Amino acid sequence: MTTSDLPSCVEPYLDSFEQSFAAANYTPGTLRNYRNLVQRLVRLLDMEGIKLSALTPDLADRVARETPAGSKSTIRFHNLARRFAQHLVDLGVAPPPRLTEAQIARAALLTDYEAYLAKQRGLSPRTIYHTLRFADRFLDHRFGNRAIDLHVIGASDVVAFVQHLLTRKQPFRDKTPATHLRTFFQYLFGRGITVTNLALCVPKVTRRWDARLPRHLSPDEVEAVLASVRTNHRHGTRDYAMLLLMARLGLRAPEVIAIQLDDIDWRAGELLVRGKGQRHDRLPIPPDVGEAISQYLRKDRISTTSRALFVTLRAPNGPFNNGQVVNSILKQAFAATGVKPPTPYVGSHVLRHSLATTMVRAGASLEEVGDMLRHRSRASTMIYAKLDIEGLRSIAQPWPVMGGAQ
Repeated sequence: MTTSDLPSCVEPYLDSFEQSFAAANYTPGTLRNYRNLVQRLVRLLDMEGIKLSALTPDLADRVARETPAGSKSTIRFHNLARRFAQHLVDLGVAPPPRLTEAQIARAALLTDYEAYLAKQRGLSPRTIYHTLRFADRFLDHRFGNRAIDLHVIGASDVVAFVQHLLTRKQPFRDKTPATHLRTFFQYLFGRGITVTNLALCVPKVTRRWDARLPRHLSPDEVEAVLASVRTNHRHGTRDYAMLLLMARLGLRAPEVIAIQLDDIDWRAGELLVRGKGQRHDRLPIPPDVGEAISQYLRKDRISTTSRALFVTLRAPNGPFNNGQVVNSILKQAFAATGVKPPTPYVGSHVLRHSLATTMVRAGASLEEVGDMLRHRSRASTMIYAKLDIEGLRSIAQPWPVMGGAQ
């Protein structure tokens, strides 16, 4: 069956599906590839006798996975097939998939849990997503596709799920799964769904933060990394501005990603930072940071409807999904400059730690460091006290020797 052999009733849906991508700045070449793949999907559906009015995202996914797009294709055929099926649902061509009673009950529970995380815990959308994900994974592990009965959950179920996680990641050092699970069980106990607080059953992850110094770079190494990033001819101005915000102001990667165009007050020289726990702070913009942002906006920022300051080069030219892009930028910069990262895992916090380390060694007090990093608790800043070598030397006791001589 050729393109002309496709049912004429399909063409309007193909056109509207293509237009939705065109409106999001996808290139003509990508649009042609998408259209060809959807035409291929329609032919496969016709061969199996599946009408568009009966197509569901899961069914489209199954058909596409049985006939992959090819090893050289960078487009995931099954993902595009799911999006086209959902497009038909949105148009009313195909009915939305029917949910089972178990799925309806789980969706209601997770919806209420999401509202609890947002309103009572004040978590960010990114943290809410990951917290919901672990709650859903626990329910999958305990109940599968069966109806959920939260009253029967016990300590053994909690431990069994953590053991299941241990088998998937060795050594298991990440504390976030345990934290997310405790939050979920605290919610269940607070709502009266469980009679005991199962959060107390979640095993603790050993992580001795006090056993090491903050991992940091020297000022020369920071400048070398920044200079290397700036030389990238495709997105150097964007990446340089992102890293400079972290190196000069101590911003976290998610805070850089969250900056909006309206958050910059050029007349006052201030930047609104959307921090953790829905906390908003205004910081002065150093001259070199302001110049870097200005260069990016005037020369390299893609024309897009997104109000995010930093956007992707690829369509739909929206904001980054998470701060992992900063880790990738740093990893490439370390490889290009030969600077050895302080840890095997290259994380964006290294620039934040480096700024605090430089401040302490220049004589800044812990209060000044805490204000710069916008710490809510003094305990978060105390990790940098170990870097004040001269101050520690002044209170160090002499080493005792035999006979009492010092």
